[in-house]
Formats: sequence, structure tokens, C-alpha cells
Amino acid sequence: MGIYAADPTLWSETAHVRKLLCELGISVSPREAPFESWGRLPDKALMAIKWRLKQGKPFWHWVVFVREGSEAVVLDSKKALKTNARRDFGRIKPKWYIEVTN
Repeated sequence: MGIYAADPTLWSETAHVRKLLCELGISVSPREAPFESWGRLPDKALMAIKWRLKQGKPFWHWVVFVREGSEAVVLDSKKALKTNARRDFGRIKPKWYIEVTN
């Protein structure tokens, strides 16, 4: 599919992630929504955290938000974490999200 983890466009565009999800049969919203609060997130979402500008270009780190009943977790691939399942929501600063619709 021409998608590689080392490709820096993965950190500044959504097209590759949307293409990968489509290939896997996972439907997502066609647009990004601004993060307002943890309680207002849909039950499944891709989130942009650590959002910043580098030489005028936006960059971020992708994480996955999942809520099942009253339990919520952020799945984060950052290697330095002790566990990839995060519940330290006060430390995570989302900029926007893409709702996973199926």
C-alpha cells in the first residue's frame, strides 16, 4: 500500500491513515473534529496529540481512544511508556480527533 512507519507524512497528514483503515474495512468520519472534552468523544476515535508546528507544517502523534461502558483508555504506541494502555487523561493534550464509525 506504500505506507511506511518512517514516512514523516504520517505525522502531518491523514490520507495514509485513512487509506490503511479503508483497506482494513474500518470506516471513519470524513473530517476531523476539534477535541472539546473526554466525555464528548465518541466511543472510538483516532486522536492527534502532541500537536505542533515545525517550519509552518503541523505535526502530531496518533493515538487511539476507546470507551467500553464506563471504562475508557488511550492506546499509545510510544516506546518509552511502561504500558501502551493509558488512563492519564490529564497529561494527554488532544488537538482533534477522527471518529471511527464501525
